[in-house]
Amino acid sequence: MSLSVPLNGLKGDNEPAIELFVKIKERYMFTGKPVVEIIMSFAVLEFSVLCAEDAASEIKRKPADLQNLAPGTHPPFITFNSEVKTDVNKIEEFLEDVLCPPKYMKLAAKHPESNTAGMDIFAKFSAFIKNSKPDANEALERGLLKTLQKLDEYLSSPLPDEIDENSMEDVKYSNRKFLDGDEMTLADCNLLPKLHIVKIVTKKYRGFEIPKDMEGIWKYLGNAYAREEFTNTCPSDKEIEIAYADVAKRLTK
Repeated sequence: MSLSVPLNGLKGDNEPAIELFVKIKERYMFTGKPVVEIIMSFAVLEFSVLCAEDAASEIKRKPADLQNLAPGTHPPFITFNSEVKTDVNKIEEFLEDVLCPPKYMKLAAKHPESNTAGMDIFAKFSAFIKNSKPDANEALERGLLKTLQKLDEYLSSPLPDEIDENSMEDVKYSNRKFLDGDEMTLADCNLLPKLHIVKIVTKKYRGFEIPKDMEGIWKYLGNAYAREEFTNTCPSDKEIEIAYADVAKRLTK
C-alpha cells in the first residue's frame, strides 16, 4: 500500500511529493510495526491531512513495480520527490530536517526529557507478552507497571514553563495535554502508537489493564484520541489484536 501525503491535502507546485509504502495483510491495514504508525502520525501532524481515507483506497502497485522502485528493499519505506528513503530509523529524522521552519511547523520537543519519557515501555511490554512461563509472568508484569508509573509521574508533573517563578502558588500537577505541552510533537508520534498497542494487547492476551489511578496516562491517551492526527493513523482494536495473535504467547506450565 502506498500513502501520498500532500501539504494540507493539496499538492502545490513547490510542495514535496511524499509516499509511504507499507506491507499490509489482505484485509487489515495494521502492520504490527509501530514505526509505520509513527511515520504516518508524523505525516498527518506535519501536513494536516486526513490519512485514513487515502490509506483505505490502497493505491496498489505490482510487486515488480516496487522492486524497480527500491530493489532488494521491503516496506516500509518512503519516496521523497521520487528519491527513495529505505532506512526506517532515519526517515523521521530526514523529514524533520527537510520539512522545517519557517515553512513547516517545528515538531521537536522543547524539553529533552519529553523525548525519552516512556522509552522503556515497549520493551517491557514485549517481554511480558512474549513470555510463556507462568512463573515469570508476575515479575514481567511488575516491570511493565514500573515503566508505566514512571511515565505517569512525568505526565503528571509540571514542566518548567508551567511554573510561574513570580507566583506564590505551588503548582503540583501538570495541566498539559501531551508530553511536551498542549500540542503534539515528535515525542508523541513515537510514544502514542506504542502506548496504544500496549493498552489493547495486554488487555486482550493477559487480562492486564493500565491502572485507573495512573491518571496522567489516561488523560494523555484521552487527549490523543480526541485528535484526528492520531485517530486517522490509528488501527482499530481488532486489527491490533489480530496482528499480535501469533506474537502473544500463552502461559503454559
